[in-house]
Amino acid sequence: MTEKTTYENPIVIERADPWIYKHTDGFYYFTGSVPGYQAIELRRAKSIDALEEGERLLVWHAPETGLMSELIWAPEIHYINDRWYIYFAASDDAEIRNQHHHHRMFVIENEQADPMNTNWTEKGQLKTKFDSFSLDGTVFQHQNRLYYVWAQQDPRIPGNSNLYISEMENPWTLKGEQVLLSIPEYEWEKIGFSVNEGAAVLVRNGKVFITYSGSATDENYAMGLLWAEENADLLDGYSWHKLPEPVFVTSEKNHQFGPGHNSFTKSENGQEDVLIYHARPEKNKVGDPLDNPNRHANAQVFSWDEEGFPIFGEPEGYTKTI
Repeated sequence: MTEKTTYENPIVIERADPWIYKHTDGFYYFTGSVPGYQAIELRRAKSIDALEEGERLLVWHAPETGLMSELIWAPEIHYINDRWYIYFAASDDAEIRNQHHHHRMFVIENEQADPMNTNWTEKGQLKTKFDSFSLDGTVFQHQNRLYYVWAQQDPRIPGNSNLYISEMENPWTLKGEQVLLSIPEYEWEKIGFSVNEGAAVLVRNGKVFITYSGSATDENYAMGLLWAEENADLLDGYSWHKLPEPVFVTSEKNHQFGPGHNSFTKSENGQEDVLIYHARPEKNKVGDPLDNPNRHANAQVFSWDEEGFPIFGEPEGYTKTI
């Protein structure tokens, strides 16, 4: 049995909401929320450990005014139909957060084979059936269909955000039914804020898995799990199941607090599944945790149980000084 790959955590300093995409060119492409929340940074390297010192570029910057001018959160890079897309959330006001001034979801596109440039085209807002606070959109292709999963507030449902799924007409337009997947219902999802957000999709072992994060972004942040059979109708709410307990939580002994907002990738040898997530090295001491930039990106290989479900284990401690 080969030894499990371990990574030099944290892999990237001060990058919350980390997203890694391993492309066919051999590069790992990395993006995440940049402190100050005014730009989208793209990094790449041939190994996960090399991302901290790897090539990096600010590929897009928020305009001075308008819908995308403030609080650029949680960008994700995807490669769809031979083009690059970055999905992110943005607001038009850095302070006011109400029905009219809060996050919405947006898409930028790059037609070039190499995305490490500033030639990104704004495709506009990714609009849902109702207009409200929305963020953390992710996409996945399954059985020749393109799906979008995101977090949004419904004024009819108590709480801050729920998870939804829809099929896509193209990488910036939804079509058909928009199905409610999950609401914050368990106590672990409702500490500080009632939140389901930060979804990531993994298709394995005959199932479609969706991880997500719940509660406030301090030490109470944690990951949950939804799943459906791979041949089920993913737009039928009855196809989806939800674990009542979180699957990845704070490890005080390893000084990893509030692990979550994850993505998935493969190890360098292509043989192992890797969880990418952010966590804090200590509890948030004072003020809004979103103003504290100490969420760092980490990588951790995980395994599978006999029923084909992921075993994420416990967040491992840092292997280097920060």
